[in-house]
Amino acid sequence: MKNSKFASIATLVLGLGLASPAISAENNEMTVFKNPSCGCCGSWADAMRQAGYQVNIVNMDDLSAVKKQASVTNELAGCHTAVFGKYILEGHVPLQAIDKLMSERPDIRGISTPGMPMGSLGMGYDKTAKYTVYAFNADTTIKPTVFYKAGE
Repeated sequence: MKNSKFASIATLVLGLGLASPAISAENNEMTVFKNPSCGCCGSWADAMRQAGYQVNIVNMDDLSAVKKQASVTNELAGCHTAVFGKYILEGHVPLQAIDKLMSERPDIRGISTPGMPMGSLGMGYDKTAKYTVYAFNADTTIKPTVFYKAGE
């Protein structure tokens, strides 16, 4: 019952975020779906707030329904999923990649930092840490492409 309630909330919030992308992105609002006990997700959300984003947190024990609706495959999965306007930000996406996303506004579903790379934002941030951020589409049969290379 509890997971069903959270899945309904996630569906509603994702649907609302995608229904009015200009309003959400223009107001710097994002919704972060995370496990309530995950400290690194909280650190990432705090970094977003410090960067000027308005962050709403939805704590959930199981994010699988959110990730599925967001078109996040197992290969792209990070430990949290954020909705920012019409885009999905999966995992420990750095601010530089978000800036690039908002300046270019590509026709993609979102960007992902798969896994939990050490040195990424929320994981002991180190501006020299090297990891890749991928762009992905709603059609999960389309192979993700490199969107941003951190640490270069």
